[in-house]
Amino acid sequence: MWWILALVLFGYIALIACGLAALFGGLDSGAISPDAVNSGGGTAGLTGLGSIPPLIYSFAASVGYVFPVLLGALATTGEFRHQTLTPTFLATPKRGRVLGAKTVALIVMGAALGVVALAASVGIGALVLGGFGIDPLLADGETWGLIGRTVLAMAVWAVIGVGLGVLVPSQVASIVIVLAFTQFIEPLLRFASTFTQITADIGKFLPGAASDALVGESFFTLASPGGAVLTSWQGGLVLLAYGLLATAAGYFISWKRDVT
Repeated sequence: MWWILALVLFGYIALIACGLAALFGGLDSGAISPDAVNSGGGTAGLTGLGSIPPLIYSFAASVGYVFPVLLGALATTGEFRHQTLTPTFLATPKRGRVLGAKTVALIVMGAALGVVALAASVGIGALVLGGFGIDPLLADGETWGLIGRTVLAMAVWAVIGVGLGVLVPSQVASIVIVLAFTQFIEPLLRFASTFTQITADIGKFLPGAASDALVGESFFTLASPGGAVLTSWQGGLVLLAYGLLATAAGYFISWKRDVT
């Protein structure tokens, strides 16, 4: 499944990056009239800013993070579904070692998916922005810092997927939870959290908000200006905590049970 997820991830991010880079680039260059997108002539918030390239590049994590979560969940739930854990545990009775090895393997795979997503958002986004005369900022150290943090975020998301798969061994249930939470529940919670300062302080600790804080850029943050955000290192720690807590809980709840 990993290569299918990688192909879909690349196409998905490439489509989004290409479309929005063309939109922002067209607005900035005047090729697209502001009235055509119902902006009322106000494009200062979207164009003419050096932050447009990082915003496009950040879609690799802010949109693509669901793919490493799915891969991590499939890597563990597949073991339960096909009963491959039985020979594994017979060969390696120390189950903590097995889970640790699987987590490390998925960290590598999550980082690899991050590279795939960046190949789409940075590779295609930079080409489109350059075509409209916008500096893609590929020589900027901040851009490469964002790229590195994106790879890190995608790796941590894979750990969260492993933890979820161990915590909820049913493959169908895990997939439904991942899709429902990432595509519907959390976006709604993040939007609702912007209504008051108290909910905003809580909302910044949601997994997606922590991931965006780690990366440093997010279209969601742009769409909800003034919202509370964590620093990059705080976001990374919160995101990692989700993965470790889910994995630890799954280890004691289901990983140590009989599997046959």
